[in-house]
Formats: sequence, C-alpha cells, structure tokens
Amino acid sequence: MELPSSFVLSPKPHSSPAHNYSFSSSFSPNPIQIFIKTPTLTSRTFRISAVAIDPPQELPRNSPQRLLKELAERKRPSISPKKRAPPRRFILTPPLDDKKLANRFLNSPQLALKSFPLLSSCLPYTRLNNVDKAWMEENLMEVKQALGYPLEPSEEMPGEEDENPAKQLDTLLYLAFQHPSCERARARHVRCGHSRLFFLGQFVLELALAEFFLQRYPRESPGPMRERVFGLIGKSSLPKWIKAASLQNLIFPNDNMDKLVRKEREAPVKSVFWALFGAIYLCFGMPEVYRVLFEVFGMDPDAEDCQPKLRRQLEDIDHPPADALFAHPRLFRACIPPGMHRFRGNIWDYDSKPQVMQALGYPLEMTDRIPKMTEARNIELGLGLQLCFLHPSNYKFDHPRFCYERLEYLGQKIQDLVMAERSLMKHLDAPGFWLQEKHRRILMNKYCGKYLRAKRLQRFIIYSEKVKGAYERNHRLRNPATTSVQQAIHGLSYAVYGKHDVRRLMFEVFDFEQIKPKAI
Repeated sequence: MELPSSFVLSPKPHSSPAHNYSFSSSFSPNPIQIFIKTPTLTSRTFRISAVAIDPPQELPRNSPQRLLKELAERKRPSISPKKRAPPRRFILTPPLDDKKLANRFLNSPQLALKSFPLLSSCLPYTRLNNVDKAWMEENLMEVKQALGYPLEPSEEMPGEEDENPAKQLDTLLYLAFQHPSCERARARHVRCGHSRLFFLGQFVLELALAEFFLQRYPRESPGPMRERVFGLIGKSSLPKWIKAASLQNLIFPNDNMDKLVRKEREAPVKSVFWALFGAIYLCFGMPEVYRVLFEVFGMDPDAEDCQPKLRRQLEDIDHPPADALFAHPRLFRACIPPGMHRFRGNIWDYDSKPQVMQALGYPLEMTDRIPKMTEARNIELGLGLQLCFLHPSNYKFDHPRFCYERLEYLGQKIQDLVMAERSLMKHLDAPGFWLQEKHRRILMNKYCGKYLRAKRLQRFIIYSEKVKGAYERNHRLRNPATTSVQQAIHGLSYAVYGKHDVRRLMFEVFDFEQIKPKAI
C-alpha cells in the first residue's frame, strides 16, 4: 500500500529568517508544521514521495525462503553460557591403588598359564560372567558338534591347565563367535578378546594355505598361488564354508543369512571365521587347522572358482642329482629345487656364503642322532642361502625356480605370524585393531629391506650383468630387491630350523622392533 506524502516549502518574504516546512500524510488529518531557521534561500518547492510497506507476513510453511532462513539459523554456532562436558572417552578416571591393581593382575586369566604365554595372552583379561556362561551352555555344544570335538566341557579334559592347552577351548570358542555386530560385543572383555583372536587367525590361515599350496604345486610361481588362496578364503567365499558347517545360525541367530545384504553378511562371517582359526591354532596347533579346513568346512582346492587365471608358463624341467639329500617331499624340497646342487662350489659359495652365515649366526648348533643329518642340513642351508640372494634377473627365464620368489612368499607369511604372536604377548590389554595397525607399520616393505641393508648384506645379491649397474645405482630398484631377500631369508630359516629361528632373526639379528642400542 502506497501512502503519498509531500514536503512543501512555503514562499515567504526574504526578510523573514525562518522557513515554514509542512508535512501531510494520510495517517493524520492535521498537518504538522516545522519552522527551521536557515540562511537566506531561493524560494523552491520539493516534492518527495514516501512508500509505506505492510508489516511482514509469516511465510508459508513449505516456502523455500522460510526453509533457507531456518537452515541459516541452525548453522549459526550456538553460544551457551555453560561449557559442554567432554565426551566420556576423554574423561580420565582416577588410577587404581596398588592393592586393587595387584589383585586385578593376579586374578586375570591372562597370567594363569605360564607354560603357554601366547594362549594366555588371548584369554579375556577378566573372568567370564554369568551372561557369558549362559551363552556357552546354550550354544557351545552345537559348535563343538559341528567342529568334531567332544561335547563335555573342556575343563574336564585330562591333565593340568599348564600341560594341556585344549582345556581353554570352551572360552576361546565363545570369544570367536562374539563378532562386533552381536549383542555380547558391548562388553569390553568380550570385544577385546574376539578382536585379538581375529588378528591372530588371519595370519594362521594365510601361512597354512601358503605351506599347503607350496607343497601341492612345487613348480608354480607365487602369483597363481595367491589367487588360489584368495579363491578359498576370500571374504566372498567365507559364507559358503560357514553354511557347509551349519554354523550360520550362531552368527545370525535372528536373520536368514541368505537374505541379508552382502555387506551385512560378509563382515560378521569373516570376523568369526578368522577368530575361529585363531582359537583352534592356540589349542591344537597347525595340524588341526588343516583338519578343520578340509574336513569340517570341506574346502576343495581343485574347485573351478579357486583356479588361477591362465598365463604363460615358462618351461620348468627339474633334474635332481642321483645322491640328492631330499628323500621326502617336505617344505624345504618345495621351495629349493634339486637342480640348485649345480651351484655348489661356485665363487659365491666360497666368497660370500661365509660372510652371510657369520652375519646371520649360522649354522646353529643342533644335536642329531645321526651325524649325516647335521651335515645334510648344513648343505641345505648353504644352497638355500644362495637361492635367497639369487635375483630373478639371472636365471629365471632358463629355470623359473632359480630365484628367491617361492622362499619370499613363504617368508612373508611366517614373519607376519611371528610378529603377530610377539605383539599379542607384548601388549596384553590392546585390542586387535590397534595391534593390526602396529603390525602393519613395523612390517612395511620399506623397513624390511632397511634392516637387511643395516647389516650390509645387500652387497651379496646376485644380479644379472645387464641390470647390476642399474640396481646398484637406483634405490627405487634396489630397495624392493633387498626387501625380497630379507623375506626369503625368513622363509629359509623356517623351512630349515623352524619358527624359533625366525624369531631369532627378526628380534635378535635384524632387530625389527628397533629396541636395541645402536652401535656408535
């Protein structure tokens, strides 16, 4: 609504010092007159139009302008006179006094088994309560029946607790099935115990299948073997194995696993599957892992969906000597071709091998009933060390296995498992996801080669004459090669001496944790 109003400058004689301004509006019937003293001005008339707007009406409820206005108001930071309390996880609780802290440690199941420190470190840090035991009474017999174990409680097995690790089977099986999406995972001791088993189980499975395929396919390169392993225990295949063992109702008690979305189905199944094999490995060892994989879950390595992609294969003709030391097809025989005997007595064998063996602390003192076994093991060690330093650029196209690739594949898996066991025993209260990140940071490839170069062992790598100069000058080529040699040495030590020698190399010789004082 427009309301016209006007200012009128009344003409007055010049002698008068004041001018008369009048203002009229439709709001008031009486005009308002203002007298202002001003200097002498020429008589003029000013007409000004003013517009009066109605008071703002409330916008409709679904109006875009109203929605934008409300959104802008919500985005404004609300300043409250009182400070908000910090999140609960940032509030520091007062420390326990010495007596309570001592009782907590002394009563913890993690310190109950002195003979099995790894098994003890994977137990819950507090004793199981009545809710935990109720789940065990209701479901544990079904789990044991599916896995082929006796149905009576594991505590009733013969032997003392420090002598028989299988007495902890019930507790570990219970923790294995409490995946992060289930109801009992809210309890901290259950959630932490499951994540630690999950962390251990993934490396147990990878090492078990790496050993299996190395011995089953002695002429195959690591690439196809990795594809076979992924075909068997990839997360998309795990629901099939869980269903074959009839364990899906324990993971999804209220849902039909086949009707769930893939994302909701695969994550809990993978968590339970890996934790389950961590528990089996702790109680019974690696042979039981193979039994459960191939008998209970019925894994078929020859299935079509587990076969690698077709690729060009180099001709691999093995010529074992007549007096070969390899009477039985074991892990060493699967990684070291018998044709390596032709390298005995070459220049590297006389010049470089003694220096490498001295740096690594070889040969170890072993007491054998037959002296020839000690001599044969030392010969195997020498041949294996030369293969560890044999770069693929040298003989791979003449003989595909005359390089360190298969030993490197085995060494990756065994060093992962050894580092996982070390982390579990060292950090008793840490959850599995924290251990996973720490494990990854310690075993990064750039660090593995760095430990080998710190011992100055990269000088003994056998390159082809065509690429030797490039590898020695360019660190982008040299560093991955030193990493591969480092992992191949771990694979050889595992094949010849066992896991205890891998621990010695990683934590005493190469100092993977970097805790030893540096030489000045």
